[in-house]
Amino acid sequence: MATRNRKSGNGGGGNWDAIIIGSGMGGMTAGAALARAGHRVLLLEQYHTIGGLTHSFSRNGFRWDVGIHYLSSFAPGDRMADLLNWLCDSPIPLEPIGAVYDVLHIGDAEPLELSRPFEAQAMDLKERFPEEHDAIDAWFEAVHEAREEMYTIFKSRAMPRAVGEAMEWWHRRAFKKWCARTTAEVADEITDNEDLKGALFAQWGVHGGQPSKASFAAHALIANSFLESGAWYPVGGANAIAEHMLPTITKAGGEVRTSVRVEGLVMDGDRVIGVETADGETIYANAVVSDIGARETVDQLLPERLRGDAWVNEIRALPSSICHFSLFMGFEGDIEAAGASRANHWLFPNGETDAVWTDAPDSAPPMLFVSFASLKDPEHDPGPKQHHSGEIMVLADWSTVERWGDLPREERGEDYAEFKRAAKQTILKHFRHYLPELADLLVYAELSTPLSTVSVTGHHQGAFYGLDVTPERMRCDALRMKTPVDGLFLGGQDAASPGVPGALWGGLLSAACVDPKVYRHISR
Repeated sequence: MATRNRKSGNGGGGNWDAIIIGSGMGGMTAGAALARAGHRVLLLEQYHTIGGLTHSFSRNGFRWDVGIHYLSSFAPGDRMADLLNWLCDSPIPLEPIGAVYDVLHIGDAEPLELSRPFEAQAMDLKERFPEEHDAIDAWFEAVHEAREEMYTIFKSRAMPRAVGEAMEWWHRRAFKKWCARTTAEVADEITDNEDLKGALFAQWGVHGGQPSKASFAAHALIANSFLESGAWYPVGGANAIAEHMLPTITKAGGEVRTSVRVEGLVMDGDRVIGVETADGETIYANAVVSDIGARETVDQLLPERLRGDAWVNEIRALPSSICHFSLFMGFEGDIEAAGASRANHWLFPNGETDAVWTDAPDSAPPMLFVSFASLKDPEHDPGPKQHHSGEIMVLADWSTVERWGDLPREERGEDYAEFKRAAKQTILKHFRHYLPELADLLVYAELSTPLSTVSVTGHHQGAFYGLDVTPERMRCDALRMKTPVDGLFLGGQDAASPGVPGALWGGLLSAACVDPKVYRHISR
C-alpha cells in the first residue's frame, strides 16, 4: 500500500478532486469508488495505521482484528460481494464461518446454536420453544419486512432532499410500523415469552442498539443479512480489506496518508474547498467526504459560524451508541478441543440479554461476546505450539471510564491501571465459568477500554458504532450524505447503518453524491 506520513508534494498549493477524512470502511470505500470514477483522491487518517476498526495488530506472536469478527452480506454472487470486488484492486477472498455462526449461552440454559438460513434458525428456535411456533414465524416475517424499509431509508438519504422526503412520505406507514418502534416493542407484540424474546434479540451487539432503545428496522437489517448470506471472514484477517482496496486509490493517482489529523475545513464563502491539518498544512479539493462520524464532523470540523445551524443541532440531539471493552487473548494448545469454535459465543451470565456493563469492574458484565479469529482464517499457521488468538468484547456505558476521558494517557495514573487490572480479572472469571478448559490454555491477555477507541477512531465517548440506532435517528433528516454545506459530504456508518456493510453503503452513496457516475455501477 502506498501510504505517506505527514506532508507530501501534493499538499499546500496542490488540488485534489476529493479529500476523504478517515480511513475506516466508509472512507476507504468512498475513496475507491471515486477513484473508479476517475478522480484523484487524498485519504487522510489521524491514526498511525490505516483501516479504522478494520485494522489488525500483533503482540507476542499473536494477531488480532480490532473490529471485525464476522461479515454478513458478502456471499459469492451477492450484490455486496460484487461491489466489494469492484472497489478492490484484486478480489478479497472470504472464508465462510459455517452454517452455525453464533452460539447463545443465556444464564444456565443449554447453549442455543443459531444457524442459517431462515428455515434452519426457525427450526432451532421452535425446538427450544415448542409452544411458540406462530410467534417465531411472525418474528422472521417482521425481520424481512423491516429490512426492506431500511433499504428505502438508505436510498432516500442519498437523493436530493425533496425527492428523498417524498419517498419517505410514500413509505410513512411502513416507517411507523418498523422504524419508529423499538426491537423490544416489536418482540412484545409478538410474544409474552421472556426467554424467547431474549433469544430473538440477543445478537443486538452486532449493531450496538439495545433492544429497548433501537429501531427494530436497524436490528432487522443486520439479522436478515446473516440469515440470507451467512457469516464470512476475510482471508488474511481484517487488514486484507485495506491491502486490497487502497491500491485502487493510489493507482488512479491518489494518495493515502497516515498520522495526519484534520483540524478544520477550509471555506470559500459558504463552500468547502479543502482542509486544514493539525500541523498547519492547507490542502485543497473540489469535495470533502468525512468518515469520522456525523457528530464528530459538526463538532470538530465545521467553522464556528456554522455550528449553530438547525441541521447541526439535529445531529447533536442524537445519542451516541454504546462503547466496549476488548480482552485480546493468546492461547497455546488445541483450543477447538477445549471449546473454541469458528462460530462466535454470546455469554449472558445473569440471563439478561438487554443490558450493558455500567458498574465495571465491580459486578459481572451482563454480556460477553467471544470470538476466535485464528480459527476463521485459513491462512493462520498455529505452528508447533498451536498459537491461536481470541477476543472477548464487553459492551459498556461510557460512564465506566468517564473520569479519565479528558486526561492524556500518561496522566491517567495508578487508579486507571488498577481499574484495568480489576476489569480484566472480572471478565476472565466469567469466561472461565463458561469455557474452563479453554481458560487453562490462555498464555496472554491484554485489555483495551473505550478510551482506546477514542484514541484510534476519535469517536465521541468511544462509540464505535457511531450514533445510536434509535427511532429518532431513523427520523433524522440531517443524516444525509450531501450536507447543507456545499462541498461537504458524510460517509460511513452514520450516513447509513452500523457495521462494515453499513459503512460500505455509506461510503458508496456519499461517493455517488459527489459524482453521480458512481450510481451507474451501484444501481446495476
